[in-house]
Amino acid sequence: MAATDNELDYDFAPFLRVYKNGRVERLMGTESLPAGVDPQTGVTSKDVRDIVPGTEVYVRIYHPKLNSNTQKLPLLIYIHGGAFCLFSPESALFHNYLNALVAEAQVVAVSVHYRRAPEHPLPTAYEDSWAAVQWVASHRNGDGPEALLNQHADFRRVFLAGDSAGANIVHNLAMRAGNADAGLNLEILGIALKDPYFWGSDPVASDSLDPVMKAFGQKLWPLVSPSCPDFDDPKINPVAEGGPSLVGLGCRRVLVTVSGKDCLRDRGRLYFEGLSRSGWPGEVEIHETEGEGHCFHLHDVKYEKAKERMKRLVDFFNRDSD
Repeated sequence: MAATDNELDYDFAPFLRVYKNGRVERLMGTESLPAGVDPQTGVTSKDVRDIVPGTEVYVRIYHPKLNSNTQKLPLLIYIHGGAFCLFSPESALFHNYLNALVAEAQVVAVSVHYRRAPEHPLPTAYEDSWAAVQWVASHRNGDGPEALLNQHADFRRVFLAGDSAGANIVHNLAMRAGNADAGLNLEILGIALKDPYFWGSDPVASDSLDPVMKAFGQKLWPLVSPSCPDFDDPKINPVAEGGPSLVGLGCRRVLVTVSGKDCLRDRGRLYFEGLSRSGWPGEVEIHETEGEGHCFHLHDVKYEKAKERMKRLVDFFNRDSD
């Protein structure tokens, strides 16, 4: 008998519901904002579609007020979070945050839209994001298809950053970039992993901090990655025994941020510790915000602790400014 429209397969309320007929009902992150000039920050954004033919992959590019036609700014490739299932660069939550971040950090930012699970299970998000990074890299010599990147992106200072599942994607992109056979014609100076979504079969103390988020995280990975549902798959547990060595991470600097009340807190700590002792030759730092939950910084950029986290990012992106 065919499934009806209302027969549930998975109920992940308040995040999303998946029905047996394949329909996906997203319960958050559906509010969208158009690109344009942000009146609060003066940041300008534009959408570039069809960067990967035959897919829905696109980017939203942001830049602050520019002083000249030749001004070069650090380049940030940004991967939004949302459990691999929710949000897009158009989502109000991320669009507003990027406007604030670009204004504060004085960077050119490329926010990536990847195809989302469960309709497009992993590794689709990884592959789409990698294709977007390659598209950005095509501007390295000043002759790419997007004039703004040709003229104003400083390809000596390229960063990747993401929140939660976006941070997971960023880590996996950096691991791929560290493989010479991957053929990425782009040097990544640093990556910023904010409250990264990592997991593992062994429990950690922070599991008990947020039972709702823990239950969601526990059920999420098998849904979004049905071909590799193991919690110790290196894509979700980069410090798992027998996984690829973090010594191959393809960047020179890493910033990890964790939140004191986040059930993912100790996963981020384990990543920091594992990278620190891996023999990787770069510089890694961790910043913990006490008393806050998962990705708190996205919801109110004017909140004092969110401003403190923002300052860490701004310093991270501009440490090597001329």
